[in-house]
This record gives sequence, structure tokens and C-alpha cells, in this order.
Amino acid sequence: MSTSFKSAMERLKCSIRDVPDFPKKGIVFKDITPILTNGQLFRLAVTIFTERYQRKSVERIVAIDARGFIFGGALAHHLGVGLTLVRKKGKLPYKSNSIEYGLEYGQGTLEMHIDGVEKNQRVVIIDDLLATGGTAEAAAKLVELSGAEIVEMAFLVELGFLKGRERLEKYPIFSAISY
Repeated sequence: MSTSFKSAMERLKCSIRDVPDFPKKGIVFKDITPILTNGQLFRLAVTIFTERYQRKSVERIVAIDARGFIFGGALAHHLGVGLTLVRKKGKLPYKSNSIEYGLEYGQGTLEMHIDGVEKNQRVVIIDDLLATGGTAEAAAKLVELSGAEIVEMAFLVELGFLKGRERLEKYPIFSAISY
């Protein structure tokens, strides 16, 4: 890892704000909005993803609801590829496949349009944060259901102590920042 890359990661990491007891008591929420509100930091985060994927023959970005949309849209734009949204149940207007998955505090359902990705298409799945891996795993199953190839799963932040990477061990993973 180059010194300039380490420096960039440190700039981003120092900008993430800890919010104690959100969304419930005992949780320290990693708030990325300071990165989003600072144009230079937001550009830096998108540049890190762009440089990683610009030579990997990526054909589609699959972004997870909702903060994954922020990075996914920017990355798809820079790579000149399409963007597919993976959304919470009932938010997509067209025929969709759905996957139920476990959350830390209950159940959830994710959906993706049936034509969101094509068979054998090379995709990157992107989200802002990897925690327990349940949401990312559900998104990956939707992509696989369509027959596409997952090049990598990308996250701005990874909370390593929650062991999401272990849950996703069959997929290549990139996290810009780890805690």
C-alpha cells in the first residue's frame, strides 16, 4: 500500500464521526456524513473506488439501499457503466426478485429488478458500510440469482469486530477503511 493511499485513507477515517447510542443504546454509529458534506473528501472516496475498478472490466455497479446509492452512482458515472439499485421491499416499480435476510434486530427483505443485471455480467456490489454482512449477502444472492459475476464487494467502512467479512468469505471484498 503506497504512502499516498495510506494518507488518503487516514484523511477519510479521521473525518468519520462517532455517534454514541445511535440507533439504540450501546451502539457507536460511524457517521460518514462529514465525508459527504466535504467536496474534497467525497471526491477522494469516489476516486479510491474508481481507481480500484477502472481496469477490472466492470460492466455494472450494484448499489445497496440507501447510502450505497451515493457511492454507486458516482462510481458508475466515472466508470461509464450502468447502475442497478438493490432496495428495501416495495420500493422498486417493476418486476423484482426478492431475498429475505436476518438483521441484528429482526428480518428484512431486499429486492432487485429482474433485469437489473444480465447473465455473466461483471458487477461490483457497493455499500457504505460492512457490519454483520447480512445486507451485503442478500444483495449478492440477488445478483447470483440473475447469473451475473461478482467481481468484488466494495465498502467505504468495515466494522471488522462484527465479522461481516467472515459471513461473506466466498466473495472478494474491498474496504477502504477498517475499524
